[in-house]
Amino acid sequence: MAETGDVTRQLLARVRAGDGDAFAEITGPYRRELQVHCYRILGSAADAEDMLQETMMAAWRGIDRFEGRASLRTWLHAIATNKCLNHLRASHRPALYPPEVPLPEPTRSGEPLWLEPYPDDGLGDLPDAAPGPEARYEARESVSLAFVTALQHLPPRQRAALVLRDVLGFRAAETAAILGCTVDAANHLLKRARATIAGHLPAAGRDRAPLPGSARERQITSRFADAFERGDVEAIVALLTDDVWLTMPPLPFEYQGRDAVAHFLWAVSFRHGTRRTRLVPTSANGQPAFGRYVRDRHTPIAHAHGLIVLTLAGDRICAITGFTDNSVLPRFGLPRTLPE
Repeated sequence: MAETGDVTRQLLARVRAGDGDAFAEITGPYRRELQVHCYRILGSAADAEDMLQETMMAAWRGIDRFEGRASLRTWLHAIATNKCLNHLRASHRPALYPPEVPLPEPTRSGEPLWLEPYPDDGLGDLPDAAPGPEARYEARESVSLAFVTALQHLPPRQRAALVLRDVLGFRAAETAAILGCTVDAANHLLKRARATIAGHLPAAGRDRAPLPGSARERQITSRFADAFERGDVEAIVALLTDDVWLTMPPLPFEYQGRDAVAHFLWAVSFRHGTRRTRLVPTSANGQPAFGRYVRDRHTPIAHAHGLIVLTLAGDRICAITGFTDNSVLPRFGLPRTLPE
């Protein structure tokens, strides 16, 4: 441990002398965790990348103010957290245009939820176990679409407090220092956040999803893809849980239950049997996903139509989340068009 501390002090001395390579070496182990931290708070992969860059620039410029009283990890997360909170205060959401076709009456509707999927390639080296004594969520659970969606229902400071404590495992005093408030205030933020988020997460007792890449997961997703490409609503519905949800962030319309989802797929996704789709498998938020491409009846080309992310429970699909913004596709290595 003493040897590790000596290496860190030597690197810090080089950074303070203007050595960019030393800065990259000393901050490199935290970059992925910081970017995913920003994503949890912001719900946007693009914004998270921007905030990571701003965090790194602020850390480079302010390294002389790092006194070593807290760990480098804590110091970097303090910068990142406050960059995200400032971004949320200053950001203006784009106009929300009506869908291109009339949608069926939803089960429920609320406020627009600005959310993007996160490619699994960016999650590869996150810690497998809870990184601190205060953490409540495992790494896989804390990047799931359900969890990140639930976070977006919290006010920004509550969101930050919950992620810092329950995901990253920071102690109450560390969280208070990061948020610039008292320990009592930080604990109050956390208490309110936990109470609110509990109402937006799946009910306890639901069957766990199959492991990513497992034969069980592949079987379910391949059956879904085959049925979806054939436009076979009955076969899709056979794969769904009774209480399945279909959502399309940022549109505020939500459809629950097999009948509601079946009607939506037939009327909107397949346009009463007149629209055919190709699916290209990928993964997002630790979950199976597909790039969706709509076949053009007049040319041998299929055009991108966003991303579908599946949430599994046991051997069924309990949620279908559709992202129709094609700007997310490059992050998954997916093209805008496919040849037929």
